[in-house]
Amino acid sequence: MSALVWDKVGEHKFEIGVDHGVIYPVNQETGEYQNGVAWNGLTAVTESPEGAEPNDQYADNIKYLTLRSTETFGATIEAFTYPEEFALCDGSAELSDGVRIGQQPRIPFGFVYRTKVGNDVQGMDAGYLLHVVYGCTVSPSERAYQTVNDSPEAMTFSWELDSNPVPVTGHKPASTVTIDSTLVEPEKLKRLEDYLFGTEGELPENEPRILLPDEIVALMEGD
Repeated sequence: MSALVWDKVGEHKFEIGVDHGVIYPVNQETGEYQNGVAWNGLTAVTESPEGAEPNDQYADNIKYLTLRSTETFGATIEAFTYPEEFALCDGSAELSDGVRIGQQPRIPFGFVYRTKVGNDVQGMDAGYLLHVVYGCTVSPSERAYQTVNDSPEAMTFSWELDSNPVPVTGHKPASTVTIDSTLVEPEKLKRLEDYLFGTEGELPENEPRILLPDEIVALMEGD
């Protein structure tokens, strides 16, 4: 049996940054995810899972076991701007060109974003993680408009995100799937990104669309 070794070259890993945001609004009539839309200006995605709280059970005058509550996924999205298609997800409706009203039903959406993986050899370019989130809805956000001064700053938007899990064969339903580019075969990763981000062309299959967990697994395990 070999001994453990700490701090090997290339194993000082870290995560940094956020980019490649995409939303996939849900069609209100069919309940299916629509084509993806790029989200420019993302500044932060803060994941905030909740639940999985311990509930101690006692018997024979001792702690017998610990049960944990169901875990749920939530997050906070921060950005300088958002795509037009996100307005429906944020409770806005368009009455006519350039005229919107608020306090409308908030439609669900799928959400994809990417974070970088770095190490001590390749810096910030060792790879990346693709985060796929399902059944997202967002709460109303606070917006603070301030006067322009000698140190102007662009206003940032912030939304609290909740999610509803989707079925996963052989596992409990899940709200998120994470794909590590450093561990997945490059060809299969490219095919997955072609689905998520779309490809140049005019055929319907080239449009960006979100894949459910079972579809991602089938793509990764296929030839």
